[in-house]
Amino acid sequence: MSNGTTAAIIPARGGSKGIPGKNITMLAGKPLIAWTIEAARSATAIDRIIVSTDSQAIADVAKEYGAEVPFLRPSELGRDETPGAPPIAHALRWLAHHQNYEPELTLCLQPTSPLRLASDIENAHLLFRDSVAEAVVGLTLAAQHPYWMKKKGSDGLIEPFIGGENSKLRRQDLPEVFAVNGAIYLVRSDLFLIGESFYPPKTYGYVMPPERSIDIDSMLDMAMAEYFIQQRGE
Repeated sequence: MSNGTTAAIIPARGGSKGIPGKNITMLAGKPLIAWTIEAARSATAIDRIIVSTDSQAIADVAKEYGAEVPFLRPSELGRDETPGAPPIAHALRWLAHHQNYEPELTLCLQPTSPLRLASDIENAHLLFRDSVAEAVVGLTLAAQHPYWMKKKGSDGLIEPFIGGENSKLRRQDLPEVFAVNGAIYLVRSDLFLIGESFYPPKTYGYVMPPERSIDIDSMLDMAMAEYFIQQRGE
């Protein structure tokens, strides 16, 4: 284990049903993945930036923007149903076996979160170092509060999803609820490899605003991301 080192791993599979070729689709003049690579390159806490992909086209774009692509991942790790952790675990084990490189911390940066800033990466890293954290994940305030959500019964009638008197609370009385935004997963590498989970017991949340928490899954998301990029003058 290399003490003090942080490897950023960007998982970017070639297949995508919502937006074909999503990870290299152009967003505000750059391929989608380039926004994540550039944020990582500007973050001083990161030692290496590695893209894990099964696509040579993505690999070529990633290298053009300054990331390493030391391998192409197996095709079975690029399916629609593949969870998020196995490609990261594969990358860490490949690096350990082929390059004797074992970073202390692993930072998973999904390319579908193009609006995260280098300062978000730095601040999440500082939160990790300044606490007793085993992991830090990116959060944003939930757009819809679960106390107000409904479900449909078999008869079609709606009822509170959670139930009880909480559904009658005023907005200002609701407890804060956060959603994982997918932008940052920073975790101790050794713990991650034991359970292949980004959520060991001591997981802290790094809160980001909604305009930096967009997760690209549709062309509507792309349009929203482009709007916010224009708003911040990039």
